[in-house]
Amino acid sequence: MYLSKRHYVQNWDFMQPKEKHQITVKKGGKKHPFINPEKITYITENVGYWRKANAIHAWFVDNVQEGNDDCREYYVETEKLKELLELCKKVKESTVLIDAKIQNGYTFNEQGNKVYDYVDGKVLADTSVAEELLPSKDGFFFGGTEYDQYYMEDIENTIKILENEFSIEYPKGFYEPDYYYRASW
Repeated sequence: MYLSKRHYVQNWDFMQPKEKHQITVKKGGKKHPFINPEKITYITENVGYWRKANAIHAWFVDNVQEGNDDCREYYVETEKLKELLELCKKVKESTVLIDAKIQNGYTFNEQGNKVYDYVDGKVLADTSVAEELLPSKDGFFFGGTEYDQYYMEDIENTIKILENEFSIEYPKGFYEPDYYYRASW
């Protein structure tokens, strides 16, 4: 699961020299032989990464991708990312973790049935806010659906990613970046 940020850097003839971008692409310390810096339109940064954060992925599918879970890249409005940040903060603020046994993988018994392995960990004492605002979702390669310490790690990671992005103030003369989300499995 990836969140990328694209900066528009196209240079135009009508631009003043101080408005133009200077882009250098090197490989091994030498000018890249196949990339023409004059033709670069966007620079893309990978700003967020999640692994099996099914509640976060489900939010993107429902709120950005119009219900389509198809591994394509989707444009994400900045306001939508701010909405996700606020939801994550509300879940975090409402959360108290308590000691419990949590799932940590599984094996198969002699009859071929799945048997879950449990270890000491933490779970949410009250899952109602998490279930309402950012419910976990099962599916192919989605990871666990329990409301436990791993769920909270995904929430906290999302807060960290988005707060980092929104801490940047773009001065006049800079195009604000565009954001894109893509999940692949």
